Amino acid sequence: MDALIALEDGRTFPCASFTGPGETRGELVFNTGMTGYQEVLTDPSYRGQIVTMTYPLIGNYGVNPEDVESDRIQVAGFIVREYQAFPSNFRATDTLADYLRSQGVMGIHDLDTRALTRHIRNAGAMRAVISTRDLDPASLVRRARETPGLVGRDLVREVSTRVPYRWIAGERVPIGEDAALDGTLWREKGTKFSVVAFDFGIKYNILRCLAAAGFEIVVVPASTGAAAVRAMAPDGIFLSNGPGDPEPVTYAVETIRSLLGYRPLFGICLGQQLLGLALGGRTYKLKFGHRGANQPVKNLDTGRIEITSQNHGFSVDMASLSADEIEVSHVNLNDQTLEGFRHRSYPAFSVQYHPEASPGPHDSRYLFETFSKMMAAA
Repeated sequence: MDALIALEDGRTFPCASFTGPGETRGELVFNTGMTGYQEVLTDPSYRGQIVTMTYPLIGNYGVNPEDVESDRIQVAGFIVREYQAFPSNFRATDTLADYLRSQGVMGIHDLDTRALTRHIRNAGAMRAVISTRDLDPASLVRRARETPGLVGRDLVREVSTRVPYRWIAGERVPIGEDAALDGTLWREKGTKFSVVAFDFGIKYNILRCLAAAGFEIVVVPASTGAAAVRAMAPDGIFLSNGPGDPEPVTYAVETIRSLLGYRPLFGICLGQQLLGLALGGRTYKLKFGHRGANQPVKNLDTGRIEITSQNHGFSVDMASLSADEIEVSHVNLNDQTLEGFRHRSYPAFSVQYHPEASPGPHDSRYLFETFSKMMAAA
């Protein structure tokens, strides 16, 4: 089915929909991963974004219920060079097209994704509209310019859980409304470290890694206050990844600031950005972001280069952090942006990349052990 992609700067791309009629809008970005498209689709950090995959053949191994990173597809639209309609994989339970169609998400192909990626790389991520109904370029460009951007929008509220839950044997187990959210909540106190994980858009594989590290986990909504966390008396606090601009998420920043020094803190991705804001730093929007599984990051402690998986469009301004309080631990070798830091006095550290995604394959798993050691020393 004929479709058209229109960008806010006036560039358009004729294409086709492999999921049928529809229309969508959002910020258009690209991901350089060769595999993992199902994880991309379900990563809450992509909320409000249309994702272009740079690898040309997508859909060849289908989809399955084990590889999701949240309870639903999160992307606003999905763009590929060539859709593979007949998957070949013993784990596949459905085709990519049927999976997208079942949740009302548009899938687009039959266009030059290399040209689209180069345009975004040079001009920056921008707002876009995709339609099979309105194929008039001038009309779609105008509507792209009217599409809300990500700056200043709180997308965390759209993806965060509304009720606390436990993570047990790879499953979400809701905590009953009559359960007391206090120190009696923990079932394995004394045998496992208890961790409160803030859900700003948490990926399931982060929870799997926290569980594999030997922690008992309770996931709480992003709006949970510091007093509620203190009442639960955990051994550690985890700040998750999530979508969009960190600066509008003021309630989380205030909570984190109130919890500094209370228990060890570990942040990933948006969690790092919120921790940076809580420490008095500033954040800014990257030109086209870091999205893929081959980002080189230098660990300044060891001098080793970690090959990392990343998905973020904002970053903490390294110069805005106090060198007397903050020590930089990791730096991106592509653009020298901040990839990790720790507090010199408080037990708090974070990274901008995703140590749970294993592209290295396990270059960064030591961070979960670092969190464990920090709790043991507290």
